[in-house]
Amino acid sequence: MSPYNPALAATDRPVCFFRSGDAIRSRSVSAHVLTATLDVPVPPAKVTADWQREVSLHLVLVPGDVEALPLARARARWPEMRYGVQAMSDWTRTLGLPLLADCELALMACRGARYHHDGAQYGGTAFANLFLSEDRGLDLHFPFTGQRIPLVRGTAVVFDTGQPHAVILRGSKGFDAADFATELDRTQLFLTWELPLENAGVARALQIEFDTAPAAALRLDEEQVWVHGVPGSVCPASGQWCVAPEGVRDPYLGSHSN
Repeated sequence: MSPYNPALAATDRPVCFFRSGDAIRSRSVSAHVLTATLDVPVPPAKVTADWQREVSLHLVLVPGDVEALPLARARARWPEMRYGVQAMSDWTRTLGLPLLADCELALMACRGARYHHDGAQYGGTAFANLFLSEDRGLDLHFPFTGQRIPLVRGTAVVFDTGQPHAVILRGSKGFDAADFATELDRTQLFLTWELPLENAGVARALQIEFDTAPAAALRLDEEQVWVHGVPGSVCPASGQWCVAPEGVRDPYLGSHSN
C-alpha cells in the first residue's frame, strides 16, 4: 500500500459506495463536520461507576477500541439523560436534519480511537455523536479537514462516516496506544445516532453529491471507500489514506473528480 498524497486531495476526493435498497450507489465523502457544545446534565455517580465497571470488567477496552454499552440500563438509572437527548434533537433540528427519535441510537465507550473510517459498514449514513464524559484531554481529530474538536461533556458533532477520524490525546500528532494506558482515566462515553444520507436534509447539511461514479457502482456488491480509483484504507496511527500501488486503478474512477 502507498501513502495518500495530500496534494491531490482537492482534485481526487474519496468516493463512498453504499447500499441503497438492493443496489450499490456512489457518493462523495463530505469534508463538512458540524459541531456545537450543548447543555448536558452531569451523570450521577452511580451511573458513572456502572459504566466504569462495564468498561473494565465486561468490555475490557484496549487502547483504540470503541464498543457499545447497554443503553436501556443507562436510561433507567439516569432519567435526566433525556435532557441531553432533547438538547441534541433541538440542535440537529436547526440544521434541518431528521428527527433523532426516528434514527437508531446507541451508547458507546472508547479508550481513544485509532484513525479509521466507517464507510465500509455505515456508508449510507452520517453519525451524530453527543459526548457525555468530562474533559479527559482528548480531541476528536479529522486529519483531512484539519479539525481538532475538544471532547467535553456536551460536545456534539455530525459527520460523514467515510471521513477518516480518531480520538487522540490533545496536542499529539497522531494516535499512540501509550497515551491510553490502563492506569489513565481517558475513557469517553457518547451517544451516537445513525442519520440516513439519502434524507434530503442530511445530504444538504453535509453537501453530499450522489451517483458520482455510477458505472463503477454497478460492478460492486459491498460498501467501501475508494481513493484515486482504488479501495482505500486508513493508517491507524496517522490517519493518512493508504491505497493500492499506482497502476492498479479502476478505469471508471482513475480520473474522476467529485
